[in-house]
Amino acid sequence: MKPYGGRLDYGASSDIKAINVDSLWIINERYKSGKHSNVYHGNFIPQIPSHLIRRYAKEGETVLDLFMGSGTTLFECERLRRNFIGYDINKNIIDFVKFKMTDTESIRFEINVCDVTNSEYFEQTMFNSLRNLRIEKVDLLIAHPPYMDIVKFTDLEEDMSRISDLAIFINKFTKALENGLRYLKRNRYFAIVVGDVYKKSEVIPLGFYLCNAAKQNFTVKLKGVIVKNIEGNRGKLGAYNIWKYRALKSDYYIFKHEYIFVFKKEF
Repeated sequence: MKPYGGRLDYGASSDIKAINVDSLWIINERYKSGKHSNVYHGNFIPQIPSHLIRRYAKEGETVLDLFMGSGTTLFECERLRRNFIGYDINKNIIDFVKFKMTDTESIRFEINVCDVTNSEYFEQTMFNSLRNLRIEKVDLLIAHPPYMDIVKFTDLEEDMSRISDLAIFINKFTKALENGLRYLKRNRYFAIVVGDVYKKSEVIPLGFYLCNAAKQNFTVKLKGVIVKNIEGNRGKLGAYNIWKYRALKSDYYIFKHEYIFVFKKEF
């Protein structure tokens, strides 16, 4: 796999030379083979964790995913032979992922049903997960949170996808990140993958708010701001002209992007 013109293709190699280091990642369509399936709202695009994992974690190291959803990062860890610890508040999707991983022998992994903003319970589950993997800390952290209440994933009161207030959401995300960073090795990397939202006829730059929260609350260095653009967005696929017409009739722009903020932990 050789990146060109910013395009982010999907390669099987773990060779560092194959990693795209451009700040614009153009993805023609999401990768759907293997264990990946587009069955979950907010589904992570496999090419993103693939490139992050290959660049920032070596084979045999461990990746922590605070919002694992349908298991995209885990499936990439399995493919690339990185161990994994994952969290999600949705028990149904956790059961789905566990079923898909019943045949796995190439990596060690731990999956937890947990509200990652609950410091006490998160600490308990991390203690058990680290002990089972026979490690003390993780080597890479990935956080792909819900985009406020755009998609409500569960009916649980503590579910971050039910938060409509921006300040509350930022505070809850910051607590989740604090809990996770406690177990990331010093001088290792973490990535926040997030998009903006449109509420009450206004763009809320959620990505920049979360980036700022990380900078303001933790001793970290921002190493990259990557813009991801995907052409094969299933919500707009085959209907681009309609979306363009609606946008022109109004005053907004069509969302095709997400941000990947890459940080280096220095504490």
